[in-house]
Amino acid sequence: MSEEQRKILEMLVSGKITIDDAERLLGALSSGQGTDEKGKFKVKYLRVVVEPDPGDKKGERVNIRVPLKLIRAGLKLASVIPKDAQRKVNEALNEKGINLDFSQIRAEDLDVLVEQLDDITVDVEGKEKVRVFCE
Repeated sequence: MSEEQRKILEMLVSGKITIDDAERLLGALSSGQGTDEKGKFKVKYLRVVVEPDPGDKKGERVNIRVPLKLIRAGLKLASVIPKDAQRKVNEALNEKGINLDFSQIRAEDLDVLVEQLDDITVDVEGKEKVRVFCE
């Protein structure tokens, strides 16, 4: 057993992380993920997990894993969208309260976002828990 695996199991036993967190971390270790030559964490997927309230017997669990390569490809394709269509998308986003210039999004921006993204958990009206993280 590696030192990293031992530390993950110790955190699980001490209650610092959940079983799901331990599984995700151990999976990242076994799949060869880790740090690149610059010491930066290599991220392959954006994950969104929706867990129902433990007392909700009918609640559904949602687990979405999107490859970051797909998101980066989508951002590159956005550059070929005609300027008029980009303007319309920006207007639609602004109407929904999202102040974002679609034409200014670059693949490098995604890397910065991923670096800053830590395990985010949001409780939705006490009924569901939504987790967003990268692996």
